[in-house]
Amino acid sequence: MSEKTNKRQRSRIGYGSSYHRGERHEVGSGPGIGSVLGGQVWVIQPDRKAVPENACLWMQAGAVKYKTCNNHFDCNTCKYDHAMQNKVALGKQISWQDSMRRQPALARTCRHSLTGRIAQRACAYDFHCEKCDFDQYFEDVLAAKTQESPDDIARVKGFDVPRHYHFHNGHTWARIESGGNLRIGLDDFSLKVFGQADGFDLPLMGKELNHNEIGWGLKRKHHLADVRAPIDGVIMEVNIRVMENPGLANREPYGDGWLFLVRTPDVKKAAKRLMDDEASLNWINNEVSILEEMVTDVAGPLAADGGTFGPDIYGNLPGLDWHQLARTFLKTG
Repeated sequence: MSEKTNKRQRSRIGYGSSYHRGERHEVGSGPGIGSVLGGQVWVIQPDRKAVPENACLWMQAGAVKYKTCNNHFDCNTCKYDHAMQNKVALGKQISWQDSMRRQPALARTCRHSLTGRIAQRACAYDFHCEKCDFDQYFEDVLAAKTQESPDDIARVKGFDVPRHYHFHNGHTWARIESGGNLRIGLDDFSLKVFGQADGFDLPLMGKELNHNEIGWGLKRKHHLADVRAPIDGVIMEVNIRVMENPGLANREPYGDGWLFLVRTPDVKKAAKRLMDDEASLNWINNEVSILEEMVTDVAGPLAADGGTFGPDIYGNLPGLDWHQLARTFLKTG
């Protein structure tokens, strides 16, 4: 049912592939990583030169030997960062800032470069981020404008479903970004079903979104379809380009066609309420089946293989009912 396409796929470096058959006592002990597969113990020996995909800021600065980031580089809410700062205060640990200060001048890289949020940039404030004008400007302004387009997309009957995005069953998506913000938008399915909007009824920056409650609207001629918010949070930025040019959402639903940047109190909790990669593909396949039945009711039998759907399904099939589409797919109407 689905076909995968890769755009700008990035190479990833992780553990080496050195392994051997082991014994039961090697699981959870020893220098390797023990695991049981098919009743046999296998021990994987990490490559000492390997680099984790998401190395923690403390590791990248050289303050600790190995630590991956599991908090989306949102250091302000990171329990590990808080614990390490406490150890620094007690004199039991060097800070990541002091570790970076020991580096040669050319290696003293801005923390936003270390976490992959911006291109290579040297630190000009000796890692006193609280005094850095750029740090404040980046967090308040630039972070909202540094979105990326997906590099790994599955295609289901003409509908794009990117990996590493989280989906709400009302056909909205959320993408967790470095720093702990979430970018929100409408998915490719809904934008193709309802066609290009004449405009979006969007709330302003500073407004709150509430999970599963109506958050904004999609307008086309005399029709309005309400849309449910995928997460709780405060809107940090609204995509003015989409308000001025609604067609951008249809052309790049997962890139420049995003709608909001949102700050939520608990990123992990927000993600658990939504569908991940596997669940979203199964869900889209089911939604396509429902859409095929609706199209068949107004246009007759489809091709034997079902074919693929193109843009503006509602506009090309006047027999479809706008309100029924909204009730069925957006869970409103």
